[in-house]
Amino acid sequence: MVAAQSSDGGGWRGRSRRRSRPAACASPATSRDRSEHMPRVGVIGGGQLARMMVPEALELGIDLHVLAESDDSPASISATAVGDYRDEAMVLAFARTVDVVTFDHEHVPQGVLRALEAEGIAVRPGPDALLYAQDKILMRRRLQELGLPVPDWATVANADELAAFLADHGGVGVVKTSRGGYDGKGVRVVRSAGEVDDWFAAAADGDGPELLVEELVNFRRELAQLVARRPSGDIAAWPVVETVQKDGVCAEVIAPARGASGRIAEVAERIAVAVAEGLGVTGVLAVELFETDDDRILINELAMRPHNSGHWTQNGSVTSQFEQHVRAVLDLPLGATAPVAEWSVMVNVLGGPTDGSALVDHYPAMLAQHPAAKMHAYGKTPRPGRKLGHVNVVGDDLDEVVYAARAAAAFFTTL
Repeated sequence: MVAAQSSDGGGWRGRSRRRSRPAACASPATSRDRSEHMPRVGVIGGGQLARMMVPEALELGIDLHVLAESDDSPASISATAVGDYRDEAMVLAFARTVDVVTFDHEHVPQGVLRALEAEGIAVRPGPDALLYAQDKILMRRRLQELGLPVPDWATVANADELAAFLADHGGVGVVKTSRGGYDGKGVRVVRSAGEVDDWFAAAADGDGPELLVEELVNFRRELAQLVARRPSGDIAAWPVVETVQKDGVCAEVIAPARGASGRIAEVAERIAVAVAEGLGVTGVLAVELFETDDDRILINELAMRPHNSGHWTQNGSVTSQFEQHVRAVLDLPLGATAPVAEWSVMVNVLGGPTDGSALVDHYPAMLAQHPAAKMHAYGKTPRPGRKLGHVNVVGDDLDEVVYAARAAAAFFTTL
């Protein structure tokens, strides 16, 4: 038997389910022998989020395995298997080598997730929760059932239905694909129904997802509230943060959000806790929010995993979102979420150098001029708009912290 966590969050217990380790997922014998008594966390997806879980798991003495998409994935350093997360047999073989499965992204098909559960594998967050992160229509519907604030929205199957919605909402709306959109993809601001004719055609042919349309929200700023929830129900929340978007991609995060010490902070936390409990989320949950011009707080998107808006916690919080996620999926007591300084600012490194140089080539100059800046690189090759890493700076003077974070990140973009 190996030590394993009960599926109801009641602590660790012996589990006699046999764990055959296929050759494709085999670890070196020395690693297997050393970690036989340790809980094993399996992460499906080898992106930067999985990469940033690795050092946190190592510090806790947790054995973290990764099912990566390719040999050059950011988290390949901990990859014990390389394969397609949509391949049920591949995912099952990987999952049999660990005690609990979690995720770098929300795209694992429901059929694969259900197969894991049917075999008695702890899946956190589970398929019943991930369903709402995978499908925006189901998510909007469920949030409304829970009485949580969302933009006015509707499903649309054709141009006439979209035109009717636009007519009722000032002639403009935001059309989204129900599945697959991320970092601005699958989202269009439209002023006429014909602007998404290609999406309607794809949906009608069965080659595309359903469409929904939402009111175009007039907002002062975008916020994000992160919480973490254990299977046994305990929840910990970080301060609400302010996010700045560029071309549909998060560019900067200011923690805590400026002027959000009162009602806004309370409402944001209450919303995120209600989502976590109402959807049965385990692990880290990010709730992206709009603070509207008419003083509403509305839910924009959900992410059931560590999130870009929480990267500041690596250097700015007592417990980072990555350590907290590992704790939460193992049902370990959650860490303190207090900030270590008055302000933390994260700036993404997008695109990278355009002169053929590598990020590391710019370290000497950046580190010399900004010794307080913390660089977190993802091991990716430069590409326009691609997230290659981020810079964190913490301190007690917001203007100084913002300047240092932006200036440090600018070293990695050459014109």
